[in-house]
Amino acid sequence: MFNLKRSAPLTEPDLNPPRPSRSVYREDCTQCFDSIDDPAGLDVCLTCFNGGCAGDHQHNILHYQSTSHPLVLNVKRTRKHLQRNEPPQKITKLEVVGQTESDKYETTSQVNCFACQQQNIDQSAGRLSQVVQGVLKANTFAQQEEIKAWEQEFTPCEHTLCLEQQPARQIASQDLGHCSKCDLKENLWLCMECGNLGCGRKQYGSDVGGNNHAIEHSKEAGHGVAVKLGSITAEGSADVYCYKCDEERVDTELAAHLAHWGIDISGREKTEKSLMEMQVEQNLKWDFSMTTDDGKELKPLFGQGFTGLKNIGNTCYLASTVQCLFDLPEFQQRYYHPSESPPQASNPADDLETQLRKLAEGILSGRYSKPNSDIVAQPDTPEVPHQQGLSPAMFKHLVGRGHEEFSTMRQQDAFEFLLHLFKLINVSNRSHPDQDPVQSFRFAMEQKLQCINCKRVRYRTDEQDNISIPVPVRRIPQKNGMDENKDGKKEEFESVSLKECLDIFTAVDTVELTCPACSSKDGFLKSSKFKTFPQNLAVNARRFELVNWVPTKLDIPVQIGDEPFDLATYLSPGLQPGEEELPEEAEVGDASAASNQFVPNEAALGQLQSMGFPQVRCEKALHATGNSDAEAAMNWLFGHMDDPDIDEPLNLGGSASQSGGASEASISQLAEMGIGAPQARKTLRECDGNVERAIDWVFSHPDDQGDFDADVPAEPSAPKSVPGSTATPAIFELESIACHKGSSIHAGHYVAFIRKEIPGEKGKQWVLYNDEKVVKAVDVEEMKKFAYVYFFRRH
Repeated sequence: MFNLKRSAPLTEPDLNPPRPSRSVYREDCTQCFDSIDDPAGLDVCLTCFNGGCAGDHQHNILHYQSTSHPLVLNVKRTRKHLQRNEPPQKITKLEVVGQTESDKYETTSQVNCFACQQQNIDQSAGRLSQVVQGVLKANTFAQQEEIKAWEQEFTPCEHTLCLEQQPARQIASQDLGHCSKCDLKENLWLCMECGNLGCGRKQYGSDVGGNNHAIEHSKEAGHGVAVKLGSITAEGSADVYCYKCDEERVDTELAAHLAHWGIDISGREKTEKSLMEMQVEQNLKWDFSMTTDDGKELKPLFGQGFTGLKNIGNTCYLASTVQCLFDLPEFQQRYYHPSESPPQASNPADDLETQLRKLAEGILSGRYSKPNSDIVAQPDTPEVPHQQGLSPAMFKHLVGRGHEEFSTMRQQDAFEFLLHLFKLINVSNRSHPDQDPVQSFRFAMEQKLQCINCKRVRYRTDEQDNISIPVPVRRIPQKNGMDENKDGKKEEFESVSLKECLDIFTAVDTVELTCPACSSKDGFLKSSKFKTFPQNLAVNARRFELVNWVPTKLDIPVQIGDEPFDLATYLSPGLQPGEEELPEEAEVGDASAASNQFVPNEAALGQLQSMGFPQVRCEKALHATGNSDAEAAMNWLFGHMDDPDIDEPLNLGGSASQSGGASEASISQLAEMGIGAPQARKTLRECDGNVERAIDWVFSHPDDQGDFDADVPAEPSAPKSVPGSTATPAIFELESIACHKGSSIHAGHYVAFIRKEIPGEKGKQWVLYNDEKVVKAVDVEEMKKFAYVYFFRRH
């Protein structure tokens, strides 16, 4: 491609080294998963620092053609081979810190020019050397995300900010001394107020001891702030805990507060795992069986459709969801186009269409699904190594940007992420709704309200893309008559069938409403059934109880077979002969015609309040989810329990200007997701400028065209058809499941099980996707009982 002959020095373009906050894509291509580990390497643009593969896809050339940026730094990396004597372990923060890239890889680089077709250009001219060194030393985009993966977002509190310390004295520090009430010399916490040393909590599941003496001291002395001595680093980081807040905190004056007790952090060496590292270690213990009954490792699968996704830190919820979606024909047809060029985008890493196509090509092509050649099997471990897996760092950053939860690296709810991804994809396809793969999930539910007194009825249609079914809780009594025995044995529950859950979901219920026709206060009978059926049905099995306002997961087995089943019995018959409808002007639970007045759906509001949710939260949830039904609002509430404004009254910005909270930056951010300026202005005004809530609002109000300028008339909207099909029989079959292990949806581990054809075997088989590991599954029946999200497909 290049002419290797050297020529006179090039005219230097306007080059500058990357700033610390600038993303440098020098690890993998922004448009595919080819990387610096491939034979051709990766070309990093020295103008904008985009990464373009130099191999078969030639995305480096596409970048040059679209930007005219001539100079690139070609980076190639070769792994130093290791011999594997035991199964590979997942990367931990300690390993990242303790082993540098140069310890693991041989890296070579050279500057090439597309404009002059020259290779290996002399780097000594002008600022070229400075720019090259800046690129090579900068954290890659993936590294920045991995660093975040092991950190939570902590904040100071009034107790750390207003810390008052007693008279200074020297304490035993680097040798850790010992607890003031016992002989423990590890897991020691220094009281920042008086200098007392106390041991911490016992770390269950590990060898770290503790007798809770630090907590006892806090209660006895009334002191709140303590620091874990073994976690202090020379860089000034440490575990700081406030017992009064019962939260991990940040001490903005940590170095000075430690110096008060004679501890110079510049001479400290970290000797113990941090709380975050221990939490990650505990999460990794929630593992799914990767061996057969006789102890042999499950056989890894490779090839098209068998590519795993690397866990870059609590991203298993994302990986399991994405694997289930891209197994569906609609997502494959929409985003998998291996023979086409990537879409035109000025910044591919920030373009959702590009990143979805990149993900589809990576997962489906088989190009990256091969054994890890960096691991050499030994005679006593002859099994084939697993694949390395693809890092979804760019995709995760993009779909999580601006979201309070998904922008962090904490563990998340896979079902909430599915709904969030649905919204982003739906919005991005608004200009071509016929190409939206989420439409294959959309259908209509029909709600029937019937006055108990006068028997008049009201039918209401709500569009949905999922259902969340209640799972009845029937505990199996323990021998001692308690829910949990003295040995801490896990409580057990009776199994239920999918049919029973669907029967409860569609059952008739009574709601307290006043009839607008006969004024009776006897209430209404309420039921919801399918008005249409989707092609793909996502079902969330709701196995939770609210304990102190925290959803706690219950391991209730749900019996679901692989055989097809008919949902036609749950189809709504609609208005029946002899039924009299309530007058149209007598609205029951609908929004007021006044543009700035929100009237919540009365039936849904009553249901939510009967569950114990405060009215302010219920109204906010109904407004955010389209004022449709209690199920959607309840799911929203579970995902926004920790919002700082969750208990503030709903503010629709009625007194605001036309743009309200619609800043230019917010409008631009929504524009990148395919939302036009009129809609962006309207939704941002409705949501007080909150971009995350604005996306929810657009998704819940698809027919609202927004606020148009006085000289730009709104286009008339075409009649909207109801999604889904009424055809019967409605035969559905289980295609995939997202499973979770752990006591909370915000901890533990997610995997995916998908039914698909395996080359060389007859019929569809269950395949386990456990992060980067892809194997033929065993014991699937047990996993189906406790799945979190079920994906059914109509046949």
